[in-house]
Amino acid sequence: MKRFILNIIWLFSALTVLVSCDKNGNFPGASVSPYIAIYDLRSFYKGADFALTEKSMLGYTSVTGVVVSDHRGKNLTSGLLMVQDKMRLNELRGISINIGADAEKYVPGDSVTVNLVGGTMKRVDGLLQVTGLTGSVVNKVASGKNIPVNRVPSSFLLADPDKYESTELVIVKGGFDPIPAPTDTYSGDRLVNDGFGNFTLHTEAAATFANTPLPGMANFFGVVQYTKDNSGKYVPHLRVRRPEDVTVLSSTVTRAAIIISGYLPMPEGTPNTNGEYIQLLATRDIDFSVTPFSIVTHNTNSAYLPTGVPLNGWATTGRRSYKFNLTSGTVTKGQYFYIGGNSNKLINGVGSTSIANAKWIVARNTGSVAGDGIGDANADLLLNGTSAFTDGIAVFEGTTVTKTTIPMDVIITGFNGAILNIAQEAGLRIANTDWYDIVNPVTLEPQPFYKQGSNTICLTRPAPTNAGFFYKLGGEYNIRLGRWVSARAQNRVDLTVTSVLDELEKEFPTGTLPTKVVE
Repeated sequence: MKRFILNIIWLFSALTVLVSCDKNGNFPGASVSPYIAIYDLRSFYKGADFALTEKSMLGYTSVTGVVVSDHRGKNLTSGLLMVQDKMRLNELRGISINIGADAEKYVPGDSVTVNLVGGTMKRVDGLLQVTGLTGSVVNKVASGKNIPVNRVPSSFLLADPDKYESTELVIVKGGFDPIPAPTDTYSGDRLVNDGFGNFTLHTEAAATFANTPLPGMANFFGVVQYTKDNSGKYVPHLRVRRPEDVTVLSSTVTRAAIIISGYLPMPEGTPNTNGEYIQLLATRDIDFSVTPFSIVTHNTNSAYLPTGVPLNGWATTGRRSYKFNLTSGTVTKGQYFYIGGNSNKLINGVGSTSIANAKWIVARNTGSVAGDGIGDANADLLLNGTSAFTDGIAVFEGTTVTKTTIPMDVIITGFNGAILNIAQEAGLRIANTDWYDIVNPVTLEPQPFYKQGSNTICLTRPAPTNAGFFYKLGGEYNIRLGRWVSARAQNRVDLTVTSVLDELEKEFPTGTLPTKVVE
């Protein structure tokens, strides 16, 4: 009986609440937010001018967000207030609002609300913006708001500029093409490459920094605007707003003489020892008797001594590291050459095609011959089919490699195993490459080791074991610029015992491109 009475009371209470709602389903005192997400606002535009009214915006009247425009450097189109938010689906979107000279009152980090009613959304010079408003529609709520760093590869920007319009973004590790002369300045259109593609950095002649000399490499914070090309199409470009938007990473360009372009970590079949090799690519003519280099492999297999974090990095002794000195022979610019534990010079283990006609600089049976100053005899330099460990290959200028020696190129496979102890400054040092940065390009914090900071990119584990996979690292290195203009990507080529050298050095299979150098 008590339960029945309680149920009646709950039912009566629920009915009372429902009756208290108005006929529109709203609770007393509640109201719809006037602020529309910029993501949704932009979706109204379908290629024709769109009048902004409370009705056309489905009951909304305004936007709220953080300002990213900055007119102090005199490099943005006058009158534009650029505001961004992440109110819808956590997707960052921005909108430009033309309010005339009042736009100069606001700086990045200002939090504002803007009443859009009476404005018109249209594309002007390629850029989607709201026109027909004055500065009176803007209300500044706060200042000094943090703007999270939004790193965008140039390829993303070029593929979908609409997504990034009127937002603050940064393109990192940008280098100019051609390499700037000491007299070159920002003024005009400058072609920049960040390893993902080429984009234009535009600077107005009247900009306060127009006559500033160009750096070698830098991070560029800025906003998107457009230039009309010869065919009448609007093409996106990046505009930095003030000199502070440029973070110089280097004033000089350093070219790697040798880059890693591929490797065979485990030939097919058994026995499969004395068959591993590494493919390298020369970016200039080299006489190794005059200018020696060295290649070091590292393997974190727990069965190899010494165990644990490599206290001496690439110079760790025992079976962890193994060094090849390149002290004789020659290579020419753009030529592939090979080193490794493959004294028989076979493409894929016992019984396979001879590739003795390839350019071999060092070929030895590492199972019976110790490394050149580093490493015991070891037939298994590179790991075979386990995700539990990390291994790597590094190229060094000269033949002296110590705990502190910095390589000129590095490739790492795998992410696990005892590989880094920052407190002991122990680990595998990296180089500034397409994958790694000795200094974090965004935070500018030192990160000289693999797995430190942003240095987390690695190749996937070569598996299954004994399958004869050659890992072709397709990418494009520009000799003139001294940088990767197309980052390396892992391509797995399934070799057979009848495979030939062209499968390592040319496009094979179809669409699988090798690493190449260009000028």
